[in-house]
Amino acid sequence: MIQQLQTDSTTDIIYPDSDGQPMADNTKQFRWIVTVKENIEILFAANADVFVAGDLLWYPIQGKPKTCQAPDVMVVFGRPKGDRGSYQQWREDNITPQVVFEILSPGNRAKKMAEKLLFYQRYGVEEYYIYDPDDIELTGLLRSGEWLDPIEDMNGWVSPRLGIRFELTPDTLVIYRPDGQRFLTPVELDYLREQERQRAEAERQRAEEAMAELEQEQQRYQALMEKLRARGIDPEQL
Repeated sequence: MIQQLQTDSTTDIIYPDSDGQPMADNTKQFRWIVTVKENIEILFAANADVFVAGDLLWYPIQGKPKTCQAPDVMVVFGRPKGDRGSYQQWREDNITPQVVFEILSPGNRAKKMAEKLLFYQRYGVEEYYIYDPDDIELTGLLRSGEWLDPIEDMNGWVSPRLGIRFELTPDTLVIYRPDGQRFLTPVELDYLREQERQRAEAERQRAEEAMAELEQEQQRYQALMEKLRARGIDPEQL
């Protein structure tokens, strides 16, 4: 009697790394996605177990490749940093992304955003933030039991998980790190890096000039000592 080997059908399921949708619809949306993602990455750079991703497909259930979303930014506490083609939750100790961000564009439809809200609510997201950079509107939702409840006032709100603070001005949204530093765009970060490089270079030059002056002073002192000795005067007896 020949025994037929049983195969695990789940191993044949393909979980695509792309949903075929663009990361952003315009430059403003893209800039905000990158700014939020990169600044959170910087904030938790020293923590090896905080994974941050942008526009990465998240599959919460094994065997259901059609059940997925690609948050503009997602943060997962308890998972190591590293490259991934997608976030397959059953391969990640079944840890749900705790914080997600969506940056709106004119192409976002109410139906699509409602579907995202239901998805994030159903699969355990703790904090969900939606920012509309055109209308400068920030919406936040916080988990309470099985539901994501709206946060009444987002101006000055501090994320329980991230520790970041949101401030709305007439012109834009400003996000502050726990140390009070503002979230900066990559261009602004590079400008600060260049300023720091120039400051360090100026400091180095000042130190070199001070050392050169000290050496010249020591040389003048030694020359004076030699002149005194040449005249039969012992400088140590003065």
